[in-house]
Amino acid sequence: MNKGYEMAKRKRIEATLSPLEKEIMDVIWKLGQAKAEDVREALKSKHDLTDSTVRTLLRRIEAKGILEHTTEGRTFIYRSPVRPSALANEAVRRVVDKFCEGSLSSLLIGMAGERMISADELRELAKEIERAEKRQKHSQ
Repeated sequence: MNKGYEMAKRKRIEATLSPLEKEIMDVIWKLGQAKAEDVREALKSKHDLTDSTVRTLLRRIEAKGILEHTTEGRTFIYRSPVRPSALANEAVRRVVDKFCEGSLSSLLIGMAGERMISADELRELAKEIERAEKRQKHSQ
């Protein structure tokens, strides 16, 4: 199976969130699930948001594939099927595809060259990859 087919087959998520959408997601990830009112209450010390604004933002995030909802009566209960780490991975994947011709090693080498990642961090990453490969071999 080719890589393009695999990526098309899995549900794509739009990894870009505005700063306010990210704050909303932080609330939902912390609570596990939330109503619009729960989100508005959690953010009221930082943002004076109307109920309508919160609902609009929740719909936008849901359209990106990062939220889903169930209903209890007429109330929407939101939860995220996406872990924060999966969202971060998708964002990195987009950067690698867009700027590094799909090569993660090119990204890491560039980060090392710009001193965004140290040689020690790269060595630790290599060790973690080796450990993960060993675990994968043992589980097969």
